[in-house]
This record gives sequence, C-alpha cells and structure tokens, in this order.
Amino acid sequence: MSITEDQARKVAHLARIAVDDAALPALARELNGILHFMEQLNEVDVTGVEPMTGVTPMRLKRREDVVTTGEMADKILSNAPDAREGLFAVPKVVE
Repeated sequence: MSITEDQARKVAHLARIAVDDAALPALARELNGILHFMEQLNEVDVTGVEPMTGVTPMRLKRREDVVTTGEMADKILSNAPDAREGLFAVPKVVE
C-alpha cells in the first residue's frame, strides 16, 4: 500500500496538523515507511505466542488480608469538631 500526497494531506487534516504543501512529500514518505513496517510485522509467525500486557513479567505486591480494629480511633476523632463517647457527634437534622 502506498500513501499519496493527497492522502497525506487528508490524514494531516483529520489529525488537525498544519502541514505545508512543501512538506507533504516527506509526510507521505514517513507514512509509507510506517505502513511498510506494519506489513513486516504482519509477516511474523506468532502462533503459540501468548499475548502480554507488558514486556517484563511482574506480579503486584500483595499484603496479608487481616481484619483489624484500626487502632487509631483517637487520632481520627481528634479531627472531629465534636466527639463524644468515642463517636462523632453531629447536630440533629430531623425534628
């Protein structure tokens, strides 16, 4: 497949890139190079190759799932404007 200057102009317009008419031949050559490289990639035999999401195999670090009380109620309640008996105190909103 070959990209013409008119097609390169259209691609530049769709991409909202301002390209002078003098630069269109170079843009067409670059786009042709990209398409040629993609054609080369299509020739590679990938049967049996498992798809991957990254180039390095990696597992996320995991921590032990342990239920705790938080042990910081005093720190949390210190931010409250009004705390009573270990709870947040809020004004009554329903009469």
